[in-house]
Amino acid sequence: MAVISSPTYDPTTTATNLANAYVAPTKAILDKQGTKATAVGSGLTALSSALSAFQTALQGMASSTASVTATKATFSNSAIGTATAKSSATAGTYSFYVQQLATAGQVAYNIDSGADGAGPAGANAGSLTVNLKTGDPIEVDLTKADSNNDGFLSAKEVAAAINASGDNKSRVIASTMTVNNQTRLVLTSSATGADNQVTSIDSSATVDAGLRDALLTTSQSVLTQAVNAKVLIGDKNGTLVEQASNTFSIVDDVKFTITQAQGANDAAVNLTVAPDNTGTAANVQKFVDAYNTLMASIKTLTAAGDHTLVSSTDSNATPSPTSEDAAFYNDAGVLNLRDRLGAILRDATGGQSLISFGITAAKDGTLTLDSTRLNKAIAANPSGLDKLLGRAGTGVDTGVLGSMNKLTTSWTTSAGGLLVQRKAQNAKLTNDITDRQATLQNQFNSAYKRYLTQFTALQQLQSSMTSTSNMFTAMFSTNSSS
Repeated sequence: MAVISSPTYDPTTTATNLANAYVAPTKAILDKQGTKATAVGSGLTALSSALSAFQTALQGMASSTASVTATKATFSNSAIGTATAKSSATAGTYSFYVQQLATAGQVAYNIDSGADGAGPAGANAGSLTVNLKTGDPIEVDLTKADSNNDGFLSAKEVAAAINASGDNKSRVIASTMTVNNQTRLVLTSSATGADNQVTSIDSSATVDAGLRDALLTTSQSVLTQAVNAKVLIGDKNGTLVEQASNTFSIVDDVKFTITQAQGANDAAVNLTVAPDNTGTAANVQKFVDAYNTLMASIKTLTAAGDHTLVSSTDSNATPSPTSEDAAFYNDAGVLNLRDRLGAILRDATGGQSLISFGITAAKDGTLTLDSTRLNKAIAANPSGLDKLLGRAGTGVDTGVLGSMNKLTTSWTTSAGGLLVQRKAQNAKLTNDITDRQATLQNQFNSAYKRYLTQFTALQQLQSSMTSTSNMFTAMFSTNSSS
């Protein structure tokens, strides 16, 4: 009798394969959508960073207080001082004679005359008041100044209490020094000028008598006398300007800092304010670099992939392209942003264009700067570059920079900007895909259980049939003893 044969099934493997096949089409769609949503999320983050960096560069080049055209200020003798000028400074030459530099005052007190320190520091250690020539006094609490809890205040502990005072605000720096085995409390004014000199230290009645006596004005020694800076406008016989700081703002839109006093026989120094072609070219190059960097980011984010199909070693898998399209390939919004930025570059202002000032665009949209042509254009039209490029910043947007700043702000603003909107849309899509994947997982689980039940039953039936077949075979076998 012929033996009954039938395919052998592993219920678990078979159920898994059939359940996967059941959900495969939908899973492939959801996986592709999920990959795309992840890529878009990363792309939005990258685009946000690129646009923010571009805006920062625009506003750094030309804002309410700065413009692209640079102006410089220099001393005829750089050892006497240094200077800076705003772009709005008027060109000219000015003479000055530096009579005296401002200095910060430094005084000392002999408050540590023995091994026992400055005096007992009990619960009522009291307080000190450091007085300056002008300004509010510095109140110093000594009740917690005994940091090592030895019952005495050392000069270092008093110095630490002065530095820690909330009234100090770094106006006075307290330290100590030891001279001939004598410890001194040293107070140095942070700011220069006579008005910032420490004049005295007062103490409350509860301060130890020895410490209080040591802080009397009569025991103060002046290590460095605080004096004001003195500059004469013109020459030695010019108008005197005296102030606490060594930085002067005598010339409108120009600041200069004196670093050395002149001798009695020295001639006055000249301060020259003039256009800074090198600085201007550097500012324009910053714009060119910032624009090119942004364009490179957009190019990467909108690039087409390599659609050449690559076969998989899995015979059941669908061939895939060599590389996928970038997150914003053929994205109308991002491509429109790129095109509008390019259009702003091509717009002319006051009859001028970027080409007039040596800024040209290549076929790929990147910019280059011809500094020689830029300098010639500025010489012929000193105010033309600022009029063309303008300024960037809230309330001051003008020219090319302002137009670009407004456009990028419409994307980057947290108040409903395009990036915020698109991130919200992508997050919603991601959540929806996650929900649909959860639903699909439930469908897989249901299909798996159904198939597992069916093929387990089939396996049991096969087993039963095989046993019956074997029994009949044995019964009717020619070798059977019956």
